[in-house]
Amino acid sequence: MLVGVRTMPAYAVIGGQWGDEGKGKIVDYLAKDSQYVVRYSGGNNAGHTVINEKGKSALNLVPAGIFWPHVTCIIGNGVVVDPDVLLRELADLQAKDVDTSRLLVSDRAHVIMPYHVTLDALEEQAKGSRAIGTTGRGVGPAYVDKVARVGIRIGDLLRASDEDAFLPRLQQVLEQKNAIITKVYGGQAFSLDELYQKCLGWSERLAPNICATELVLREALARGEHVLLEGAQGTLLDVDHGTFPYVTSSSPSIGGAFTGVGIPPQSIRGVVGIFKAYSTRVGAGPLVSELNDEMGNAIRERAWEYGTTTGRPRRCGWFDAVAARYSAAVNGYTSLVLTRLDVLDGFSPIKICTAYRLNGKKIDSFPTNIFDLERCEPVYEEIPGWSEPTASAQRMESIPAGARHYVRRLEELTGVPIDVISTGPNREETICIRPIIGRA
Repeated sequence: MLVGVRTMPAYAVIGGQWGDEGKGKIVDYLAKDSQYVVRYSGGNNAGHTVINEKGKSALNLVPAGIFWPHVTCIIGNGVVVDPDVLLRELADLQAKDVDTSRLLVSDRAHVIMPYHVTLDALEEQAKGSRAIGTTGRGVGPAYVDKVARVGIRIGDLLRASDEDAFLPRLQQVLEQKNAIITKVYGGQAFSLDELYQKCLGWSERLAPNICATELVLREALARGEHVLLEGAQGTLLDVDHGTFPYVTSSSPSIGGAFTGVGIPPQSIRGVVGIFKAYSTRVGAGPLVSELNDEMGNAIRERAWEYGTTTGRPRRCGWFDAVAARYSAAVNGYTSLVLTRLDVLDGFSPIKICTAYRLNGKKIDSFPTNIFDLERCEPVYEEIPGWSEPTASAQRMESIPAGARHYVRRLEELTGVPIDVISTGPNREETICIRPIIGRA
């Protein structure tokens, strides 16, 4: 029993900005000292890139700890799962001799059905110039069905062969979806028999991986094992706390870690915020410090800021400390990890957005109203850059004084210590200032 336990060894890894902060590399790095890595939100609209002894891998659903043989990986109940994508991902990992039998999938996670993908595309097309800019993977419609209580869960697939129980439910949902697809959008209806056969195939292939994962995790925490909670996307895309309506359909912030896994708040020993040394965003929505100039293009090309999942170019800007402070307030970070510091090598001066100007007035808080946020202008602080490289550094003493000053300034502006710095895409290209996992 966990009743009465005040703090257990779980650590949440959360994107601090608009996603794409390098969480995959950091989770892979931190998983060395963990026994479990658990994905808690999102779907295959998010992508984590990991580079290690197995080469370069793009993960959309499987947690980034899968490359460590001592780690059990879990897809939590807060994730929406496209079984076809998951099976392809597992096949790719198996081709690299990665043991995928250590992957567990929550029976409470919801399934992204083919009609969700179709509806995602049709709904975006109908919005025209007001489109949100979704990835078109069916994630949003799957979460809509979850909230509407008509979704199909992963555990339901285990009963797909029971025609009397599963088939009538599938038929009822499909009739509703086909009516929307054909009568509202003029699309093509899905075949019940084809969809049912697909569900049977998913059931057969995924059955060994499906279980009540929250029970597994509670027992692991009771044994004192380290559990790493892996977020997808970023806090500023959170459906409640992000730049609504330009947000995702789930909760990448700390609240989603609890509801998306099924463990209590007392389980968390540390909350780790991942931040790039600059800002990026994919799709529509405000980005106050955006650089629509040669500097923005230079950052994009040097860092190859193109989406892992979509390939879309990311919008780039200077580090936004106003947004970072807001992210820290929402999540209660105990540590920060700074990634892509090496991208800024050779740029001078470097700017930091320390405040906004709204209607002629200087403000230092992050507006919750999208109309105000869209009218904000950045107020910058300039600091000297550095000419010596930080790329591949593994000790703080190895990076130039200018880079160390930049790191200290970001700590001051966010109010949270930076404990780890990533200086390149490979696992070993990392500076550990203070260990995160296992720290009291």
